[in-house]
Amino acid sequence: MSSPSIAKPTGGRTRFIQPQGLYDATANGYSHVVIAEAPARHIYIAGQGGENARGELSPDFAQQVEQALRNLAAALDAAQAAPSDVVKLTVLVVDHTQDRLGVFVQALRAMWGAAPPPACTLIPVPRLALDGMLFEIEATAVIYD
Repeated sequence: MSSPSIAKPTGGRTRFIQPQGLYDATANGYSHVVIAEAPARHIYIAGQGGENARGELSPDFAQQVEQALRNLAAALDAAQAAPSDVVKLTVLVVDHTQDRLGVFVQALRAMWGAAPPPACTLIPVPRLALDGMLFEIEATAVIYD
């Protein structure tokens, strides 16, 4: 078993790992492996879409991504957490393309900044819960109290 090529500790006992033999996923805004040791407070954020506070959706994919990440940030804040506490993302994209991946990765990098990116699974889907919804993101965060 080879040792990880990148293991970045953060506050608490969370490690973000890019194992040797796998490509460097940070180029796409995520880590292959995240280890979160207990005891800790686990926070589960439901899927956040690109709708604003009035429930309106822009028809533009990039605007939906930006709004969904603002919604995610608000949910994290309500749980007294930050993006750097997120260990896992699941992303759903309607009519996924490389262009849409680029939009998402750029927005993800802007939100996470220099913090290690969380593990992430992107799932292309034909449709989401609301008419016109193109993007949804859910998160799991871990905080060591």
